[in-house]
Amino acid sequence: MADVALIYDPRYHTFESWASLMVELYAAQNLSIPTSTTNWKDWAAGLKGIDVFSTEAIPSPYEYDDWKEWAESLVGIVSPLV
Repeated sequence: MADVALIYDPRYHTFESWASLMVELYAAQNLSIPTSTTNWKDWAAGLKGIDVFSTEAIPSPYEYDDWKEWAESLVGIVSPLV
């Protein structure tokens, strides 16, 4: 059975709260815990690079101005029925 990527819905979250949930969800991947000074694009590039997303056509965060738009695109790609 293939790994299924799970993504938290970014609505109603700040970047820090959403990214912290993702860090917890993928704890084995050693993602950095975001802080108020974390560059969301750099952090998102790290998330994009983990094994579970390697076969997904996840867009580059550097193509977005807003973290939530990128995260919503991520949800749409990983969970197209959501």
